[in-house]
Parts: sequence; C-alpha cells; structure tokens
Amino acid sequence: MPRYVIERSLPKLSSEELQEIGKKVVEVAEQMDGVTWIKSSISESEGKSYCEFEAPNSEALQEHSDQVGLPVDKITAVEVEVDPSMFR
Repeated sequence: MPRYVIERSLPKLSSEELQEIGKKVVEVAEQMDGVTWIKSSISESEGKSYCEFEAPNSEALQEHSDQVGLPVDKITAVEVEVDPSMFR
C-alpha cells in the first residue's frame, strides 16, 4: 500500500483535544478501505503536524481529513524509505 505524509497547520492542542482528534482519526480510518494511520509528529512551536498514513491514493487521505475535520496543507507520497541500518 502506498505511504503518504500529510502536513497540517494546527494550533497548539490541549491533551484533551489531542485525545479527541486522535480517536476520531482512528475511527474514520477504520471505516475507510485501505486507510491506516501510522504515526504523527507534532511541532507545537511551528504549529505543524506531519502525519504518516498508508492509503490507496491521496484523494482518500483528503476525504479522511475532511471527515475528521482536519486541515491539509500538503499531501506528499513517500516513494523511497531509508533508515540508518541501510548504511552500516
């Protein structure tokens, strides 16, 4: 399944808001064929989040974000993955 990173502009979230949004992300993904949330990284100082997903296409991720009510700045396909173990 293709992987994507979604860049979002978000205000600083309370732990309660993050809990609520996280639950909604999981709930909506479970209702969509082929959409799996892998992880998210948040930079509160920059007001950004970077969310990694598996999905059949970027349109499915836009639909997922719309249903959750999250903004999308950019969806980028991950075409090559590397990690330190590959270079040792």
